[in-house]
Amino acid sequence: MLGNILITGGASGLGRATAEAVAKAGGRPLVVDVNAPDSGVDHAIADLADRAQAERAVAELAERAGGIDGVFTAAGIDACGRLSDVAADRWERVIAVNLLGTASVVRAALPHLRRPKGRVVTVASTLGLRAVSDATAYCAAKFGVVGFTRALAAELAGEVGVTLLVPGGMHTHFFDDRDEQYKPGPDARLNDPEEVAATVVFALTRPPGCELRELVVCSSTETSWP
Repeated sequence: MLGNILITGGASGLGRATAEAVAKAGGRPLVVDVNAPDSGVDHAIADLADRAQAERAVAELAERAGGIDGVFTAAGIDACGRLSDVAADRWERVIAVNLLGTASVVRAALPHLRRPKGRVVTVASTLGLRAVSDATAYCAAKFGVVGFTRALAAELAGEVGVTLLVPGGMHTHFFDDRDEQYKPGPDARLNDPEEVAATVVFALTRPPGCELRELVVCSSTETSWP
């Protein structure tokens, strides 16, 4: 049984696809996003760069649903460009949302997850394992998510399940606001977010004592993997 699954960034992209997959599998998605989802799913509005907002959203949804059985941290942003060209506030916001927001949500959810021996699935990126130019903020945040998740898995072993998801590029709106030079080219092979969401549901439904520690899910021709 999936139970109540809190999903950050659940109004769009991979988060939305996972909310739909959770619902289809019999679970109850609880979405945290800066935007209200158009699907009518239970949600709370929060900017994950603000720890107080993140904590409030988790507490609100946990109370409304009667608990949290799993967490999926899909919320993420980027700021492409050379370090000297990206405004400091934009650069730091990527760290605040992608890394600190992940930690804030997981920390707030832990008291709810320990009782049912629930599960956490975090979202890194292939660029959390392989660095490229003009992506210092995104790589720093996602490398951080990798380290955070691996340490969390060691810390919570036997108490809460922890899985690190490393996805490649997907057909979502994530790339829409980028300058043209930073968008996938016309021949780029990207995964459908629904396929990645299916692996998230698989991770969330492993029986107690069975740990799926790390997952890489990408197109067979993903240029950033291996």
